Amino acid sequence: MTKRRKRPNLFGWTLFGLIVLFGYYFNQVYLPSQPNPFEATPTVTRSPESFVTEAESLFRDGKLLQSIDAYQSAIDASPQNPALYIAIARAQVWAGKYEDAQANAENAILLSPDNSMAHAVRAWALDFRGKSSDAMEEISKAIELDPNNAIAHAYRVEILIDAGLDNLEKAIDASRTAINLDPNALETRRARGFIFEVTGQYEEAIGFYKSALEVNPNIAILHIELGRNYRFMGVYDDAIDEFTKANTLNPADPQPELLISRTYATEGEYAKALQYAKAAVDDKPTDAALHGNYGVMFFRNFQYQDAVTELSLAINGGKAENGLPITGLPLSNDLRIAEYYYTYGLALARLNQCGQALPLAQKLQAMFSTDDSVQQATTAINQICEENLKNPPTEIPVTATVEETVVAATDTPAPTSTP
Repeated sequence: MTKRRKRPNLFGWTLFGLIVLFGYYFNQVYLPSQPNPFEATPTVTRSPESFVTEAESLFRDGKLLQSIDAYQSAIDASPQNPALYIAIARAQVWAGKYEDAQANAENAILLSPDNSMAHAVRAWALDFRGKSSDAMEEISKAIELDPNNAIAHAYRVEILIDAGLDNLEKAIDASRTAINLDPNALETRRARGFIFEVTGQYEEAIGFYKSALEVNPNIAILHIELGRNYRFMGVYDDAIDEFTKANTLNPADPQPELLISRTYATEGEYAKALQYAKAAVDDKPTDAALHGNYGVMFFRNFQYQDAVTELSLAINGGKAENGLPITGLPLSNDLRIAEYYYTYGLALARLNQCGQALPLAQKLQAMFSTDDSVQQATTAINQICEENLKNPPTEIPVTATVEETVVAATDTPAPTSTP
C-alpha cells in the first residue's frame, strides 16, 4: 500500500509517437511519390515540327551535318511524311552526301509517287553521282508532274550541262524558266549563275552567285562557285577569300584547299600552293587527283623526288599513309590528268630516270598532238634526257628551266553561247 507508483516515461512515449508518425509518412506519402526503379523513366517527346524548325535554322547557319541530324529526328518522329525525306535529301545534296540523298528521295517517292519535288531531288542526287541519263529521265518526270516547279527547272540546268555542252541551249532555256517562276529561290539564282559561268560571262555569273548567297550566305558550294569565277577573271585575292570561307564552312571537304593551292600556283606563290595541296590530301588521302596536285606543287618547288612519289600514287595507285588503297588515274583526254602525267615525266627526267620518262613522253605526244601545253612538256622531257645523256648530272638542279614555265591545263571553259 505504501509502494510508490512509477511515473510514466513521457519522453519515451513522445519518441515512440514520432517514430510511428514518421513511418506512416514514409510509407503512405513519401514512397508513393518516388519513381519505380524497375519502370522506364518517362521522357518528354518532341513534335516533328520542332525538329524541322531546328533543322531549318541549322541549315541557314551552314551547319549542314547538324541540320541533317535534326531532319532525321523529325523522320524518326513522323516516318510517313514524304516532305521530311525531301527536306533531308536536299540538305544531303548540299552537304555532298549524294548516295544518302538519293535514298531519301526514293523514300519520299515510295510514300508519294507523284511528288514532283521528290523526283527532282532524286534527279539532282543522281547527277552528282555521275548518272546523267538516269538524272535526265527523272528530272523530266518531275517537270511533267509539275511544270511550274521552279526548283526542278533549276536542277535541270545542271543536269543538262553535265550531260554535255550540246545541251547548252536547252539549259539556257531551263535557267530562264526557273528564274521567271521563282526569282528569289537560292537554286534558281544559282542555276542562272551556272549558265553564265559555262558561257564564259564571269562577271554576270558572279552577280547571280552573290544573289544566291543573299538567300543563304552559309552554303560552302556557293562560295566555291563564286571564288571560281573570281579566279577565272584573275581576281585572285577575292577568289582565295571565297575558297577560305568555303573551307571554314566545310573543313572536311578538300576542294576549297585544292582550289586555293591552284590559285596560289597561278600567282607563282608555290610554297603556299604546296601547303594547301598537302592540306587537301590530308582531308582525303585516298583521292588520286589530290596526290596529283600535291605532286605538281612539289615539282613547282623543285622537290623532284617528292614530286615523283606523289605523282606515282596519282598515276599508278598505291596506298595512302593510313593504309587505304589509292586507285590510279588512267590517262584520258582530261587535261588536268594529262598535267599529272607530263609533270611526272618531267620529274623523272630531272632525276635522270629517262627509261621511264621517254616512253611516257612519246605516249603523251601521240595522244595530245594538238595541245600546246602537253607538246611543250614532252619536248622539255626529251631535251632534259638528251642533256643527261651528254652530261650525266651529279646533283639535282634547283633552277627554273623550260619545263617550269609550261602552261598548266586551263581551268577556264571557253564561252560558247549567250544565256
